[in-house]
Amino acid sequence: MVLAATDVPTREQIVRRVSELVPQLRGNAAWAEENRRVHDDSIQALADAGVFRLRTPARFGGFESDTRTLVEVAAEIGRADGSTGWTASVYWIPTWMAGLFPDHVQDEVFSTPDVRVCGTLSPSAMAMPAEGGIVVNGKWGFISGALHAHWQVIVAVQIAEGSEPMPVMALVPISDLQIVDDWHTSGLKGTGSVSTVADNVFVPADRVLPLGAVVQGGGGASQANAGAAMYRSPLLPVASASSVGAVLGMARAAREAFLARLPERKITYTNYASQAEAPLTHLQVADATLKIDQAEFHAYRLADLVDSKNAEGSEWSLEERVRARADMGAVVRLAKEAVDILATASGGSSIYSEGTIQRITRDIQAVSLHALMHPDTNAELYGRVLCGLEPNSLYV
Repeated sequence: MVLAATDVPTREQIVRRVSELVPQLRGNAAWAEENRRVHDDSIQALADAGVFRLRTPARFGGFESDTRTLVEVAAEIGRADGSTGWTASVYWIPTWMAGLFPDHVQDEVFSTPDVRVCGTLSPSAMAMPAEGGIVVNGKWGFISGALHAHWQVIVAVQIAEGSEPMPVMALVPISDLQIVDDWHTSGLKGTGSVSTVADNVFVPADRVLPLGAVVQGGGGASQANAGAAMYRSPLLPVASASSVGAVLGMARAAREAFLARLPERKITYTNYASQAEAPLTHLQVADATLKIDQAEFHAYRLADLVDSKNAEGSEWSLEERVRARADMGAVVRLAKEAVDILATASGGSSIYSEGTIQRITRDIQAVSLHALMHPDTNAELYGRVLCGLEPNSLYV
């Protein structure tokens, strides 16, 4: 079903809408952490602001927003709450992936207004050929936003007699999967990143695509989206640019929280009646701020690269692909370093559970351990290609 055309908001308008939600989202952050999922009211507020339509095709009432918009919107959501910002960012990636499937499949997926699609790139399931499609069995972990999702993009290894095993990507209604409530973690607790299980789930052939072709780019089966700028980049640069905004927002939130507490704080067991007077504090705030500035540079360079390549429709070089991942890793590293500095400067009183910085510290630590966002992994991949070697990963 094609929805009626709507006025597409500008980047400034959508960012302003989300900025106005910051107090509400921030007010729900403690509940989300305690209940290990994003608050229903936060989901509805994001839907009302159009956040879930940013990567929906225009013919379904979506905005087809560029990745610079994603960075700025996610940074505002992440400034309010890291878990909510991360979840919104994760939805954008498989929603974009859904636009690669045949048009009649998209008709079904996007018939739900503000549809939410969760997903993974990890091939931790097996698929066997069946008449008219495949049958999938397996389990996927770390499925952020699954509890509020309508569909999941799954990845499985398809085994067929006489053929090499092949990773495939498929679209499955979340109702076809079992939810395993196993999200008991130290960070990003509010994301509801539970596991999902397929038990002999049949997936029609038109909802299956070869993962390798999708990763490399140009592997989509949609005719309607073939000429859309949003779909001219390969998967990993798109995913990288979609992910960094929430991290940037966490770092900004940590600085904001630190400076808000600063006027009332002294440094215990010293003669400093005000922490703001201490030269050490000046160095810490300056160092953290400069790292946030550097993180912004890498986030915007990444987004601008994706958007410029989309506008040109030009082919991606290998170096550009791995630099996209390197920029993502640099954002994570620099933002985490900034948060660590501010957390160290916040003193013992900051460890109470109602404190903001302790939650941001745990959330950004969790992000930094994500397999695709890990700074060292991404830097090594970039350096490997710069040294003239082939990448040692499919995910470039």
